[in-house]
Amino acid sequence: MRRFLDLIVKRLLRSRAGVAIVLFAVVLLIVGVARGFSGNATDRGPTVVSGGTATAAGPSVDPSYNYDGPVSSLAPPTPSTSPGGAKPEAVGYAFAAAWIDHQNVSAEAWLDRMLPHATESLAAKLGGVDPAGVPADRITGEPVVASYAESVVDVTLPVDSGTLRLTLVAPEGRWLVDSVDWERA
Repeated sequence: MRRFLDLIVKRLLRSRAGVAIVLFAVVLLIVGVARGFSGNATDRGPTVVSGGTATAAGPSVDPSYNYDGPVSSLAPPTPSTSPGGAKPEAVGYAFAAAWIDHQNVSAEAWLDRMLPHATESLAAKLGGVDPAGVPADRITGEPVVASYAESVVDVTLPVDSGTLRLTLVAPEGRWLVDSVDWERA
């Protein structure tokens, strides 16, 4: 038996493949010992790579735990409206009604209908827009409000060709549309 081991060791160490196998085994041994001393790797959670830098994520959740509750215990902020001011859903609906009323109207008249409900920034962006390019003709449902802060909300309205998404701001309690986005159905 000893002669057999001597023969294998001598032949293994004389060939390049044998040396590579021995080095590979040594590396595996070192990695295994290092992992043994560092503790259980699953305790740290998954690793997230962001921007080329690897960072340890928080503890992972057991997939067998069926919790379907909210991510945060904080309630979403309630939109703040100045006394006597229109609620964001009413402003969003009024803007959308003016936005879709684009047939047989000049660009100036179309824009003038939206101006009372738009920020100066949005009004500047809409200046010179051809209303014939509006991809919807009628509102088909009720507005839905998603609040991000007391003075920032999204109002979505279903239209005949998709969904109209309006971002409204109320820096002084008066709601105005600040951006318009449309998603095809």
